[in-house]
Amino acid sequence: MKLGYLLPTRERIMSGEPAVAPMLALAERAEALGYDSVWVGDSVLARPRHEPLTLLAAVAGRTRRVALGTAVLLPALRNPVLLAHQVATLDQASEGRLILGVGIATDVPNIRAEFRACGVPFEKRVGRMNEGLQLAKALWRGKQVDWDGLWQIEGGVLAPLPHRPGGPPLWLGGGVPAARQRAGRLYDGWFPNGVGPEVFRQQMAEVRQAATEAGRDAGALTGAFYLTVAIDDDPAKADARVDDYLQRYYGQRPDILRKRQVAYGGPVSGAAELLAAYAEAGVDHMVLRLVGDHEALLEGLAEAREGLGG
Repeated sequence: MKLGYLLPTRERIMSGEPAVAPMLALAERAEALGYDSVWVGDSVLARPRHEPLTLLAAVAGRTRRVALGTAVLLPALRNPVLLAHQVATLDQASEGRLILGVGIATDVPNIRAEFRACGVPFEKRVGRMNEGLQLAKALWRGKQVDWDGLWQIEGGVLAPLPHRPGGPPLWLGGGVPAARQRAGRLYDGWFPNGVGPEVFRQQMAEVRQAATEAGRDAGALTGAFYLTVAIDDDPAKADARVDDYLQRYYGQRPDILRKRQVAYGGPVSGAAELLAAYAEAGVDHMVLRLVGDHEALLEGLAEAREGLGG
């Protein structure tokens, strides 16, 4: 199982520390410690943070090996022609290391307000995302594109093309049945955050079945997972730290949030056991969102890498 690290963009905005240089240093440290990927989240106004593609371009210039990903990008907020151009350029800058985790966002008031502010109808976000990304993929093939849908193109040709032929892999977030079906039919991977290992195993099988029914190679799909982690030898202290973090991050009650996303609080040994269980259940790529001192947590979890299945 590959192991990824989410940069603390939202956390640094909340603490009034928006400087990018310290986050680039964290990305370099993660690469030096053997992590396989570095990730950035996305939100414009609902949960303000650094723009992910711009920040990943800076990370691309400071790293050489790690994959670079979005966890997760909201494509519906963006014009797909411009997005295709930005992504192609970023994939060139990183020499094919880009992964696009994508999603539609949760239905809560501040995210609805974010969509209104960007001039995008919230109720039509699924169709906009699916069509927009299909349009981007058509442009990434390097041939002349004619498109008559939500967007109109006549003889459009994009350059540069992505470094990776056909563009970066697209992993779909979301845990509801419709998202799993979409992931299997249209995307290159499934990227949830709300189920335990055994449920992940069962639901990933649904994703692969949907791929097979769509005439796709089910074995080529990536099973990914996004996990929040706080480390402390006292599990009660670690859990309290997670609850406080979730409350501040989302502005919602942590008991409600924990029903929608998995978080671990406890010693490193327990984290290693949990992550090994996800690896056994079929997770190919685990992305960690760390709660606490990122430098220390990166090192501590790297030392337990064998137990993490990395």
